[in-house]
Amino acid sequence: MKLIVKALAEINWGKRAHAILVLCAMTVIALPAQILTTVFGFESADGAHPYAGLVQATDGNLYGTTLGGGASSVGTVFKITAKGVLTTLYSFCSQSGCTDGESPYAGLIQATNGDFYGTTEYGGANDLPVGTIFKITSSGTLTTLHSFCSQGSFPYCTDGAEPQAGLVQAINGDLYGTTFRGGANGLGTIFKITPGGALTTLYAFCSQSGCTDGSNPVGGLIQAIDGNFYGATFGGGGEPTDSLGDGTIFKITPGGALTTLYSFCSLSGCTDGKYPEAGLIQGTDGDFYGTTSVGGVNGDGTVFRITPSGTLTTLYSFCSQSGCTDGQTPRTGLVQATDGDFYGTTNSGGANPGPYGAGYGTIFKITPSGTLTTLYSFCSQSGCTDGLGSTAPLIQATNGDFYGPTYFGGDVNTCKLLDTYESGCGTLFRLSVGLGPFVKTLPTAGEVGEVVKILGTNLTGATSVSFNGTPAVFKVISSSLIATTVPAGTTSGSVHVVIPSGTLSSNVFFQVLP
Repeated sequence: MKLIVKALAEINWGKRAHAILVLCAMTVIALPAQILTTVFGFESADGAHPYAGLVQATDGNLYGTTLGGGASSVGTVFKITAKGVLTTLYSFCSQSGCTDGESPYAGLIQATNGDFYGTTEYGGANDLPVGTIFKITSSGTLTTLHSFCSQGSFPYCTDGAEPQAGLVQAINGDLYGTTFRGGANGLGTIFKITPGGALTTLYAFCSQSGCTDGSNPVGGLIQAIDGNFYGATFGGGGEPTDSLGDGTIFKITPGGALTTLYSFCSLSGCTDGKYPEAGLIQGTDGDFYGTTSVGGVNGDGTVFRITPSGTLTTLYSFCSQSGCTDGQTPRTGLVQATDGDFYGTTNSGGANPGPYGAGYGTIFKITPSGTLTTLYSFCSQSGCTDGLGSTAPLIQATNGDFYGPTYFGGDVNTCKLLDTYESGCGTLFRLSVGLGPFVKTLPTAGEVGEVVKILGTNLTGATSVSFNGTPAVFKVISSSLIATTVPAGTTSGSVHVVIPSGTLSSNVFFQVLP
């Protein structure tokens, strides 16, 4: 039985296949400098199979979603403390007909109003399981903002269908996202929605002959420092090696003008990669970084860099080491940490091949120039209690450590795969690599006088806040939150907070808007 689904050309486009990972074996653990701790193991009733990444909120806790489990077995929203105490805030399909949604593939974002926003791929109020956009408070009150396929008929729902990615809040306060299906051509959309729930479809993919503009976006969007949004599509593009295409990278203006920056499989043998499943991040150098789930020199996925004008460089091809100990099939995006390097996960590969020869995934670090280090191979503990099969990006919390989920693993007695194989309901983990604490700003851009929240750790006793050297008036709300405003006369740059133990710097520059 082949356990790892890595050839995405074989994926059922109606619902992406999950890597089927079942058994594991004990081998060596991570390098001495890296310490992985399992923070929580799911047990179905409190959620199962966390598929998406986490978000650190202004209260210092982490929030996320599970794809399954909960009261109706179709997913949850949860909160977890730094000590590993998990609270299930909401179980989807709590309303008749699942009008509140089901199966949240994506994670949450915390908006500037303090509430959380997310999507479900299925459920909704339109008699079709095509998904929703929702808002949820930190106490668990959920409001469905939009049920997809409210316009048109499936699969040509002009407002979109089946969102598989999360949302991003733009500088203007609205939320932007993508849908995998729907639109005028049935192959996905880009949309804008206000916090109050008014949705506008900005673009329908496959609007160009041969879908050279891309199709079926799986990942979400980012808003770059130029004000435009950037993302990737799973299929389409101008270099198709099959009828579906191999994926693209695109730019879209807030008004909806789309430019295709790159079509994958443009090189012989698809050494530049194909089928990007995750969104992009913008590095501190201004370029964008991401992954493809297959393709590359060895056919097992890549890490790439692309300039805003569309020049792509493949930084690394996975399975470059014997036995794919460096990992394979990266289905998630990257995070740039405070050390300047990028961190991510692979869904398979690694040092623990198990009885079927397929690895159970890795955590890796890669420098901007492409030097990759495998930090951890999952299923390094007996029974895979440390998890296996990561499908979500990491986040770096303000304490300097990384957090993420695994889709399987944990207590194998709590969940069974296909009613046959014991696999575990998944885990949440923390990885420490020795990086120090820092602060985050919410939002990361604003005008002079705009209110800004500063997230951090042990902020009690703060004596100074400054924006690129300009002092700001501030108030300590809690040990994890400071409220301030952008001071007059400041310019774009790092935010600094002085606390009794030293000075904390922001992980990204704060952009002062005109």
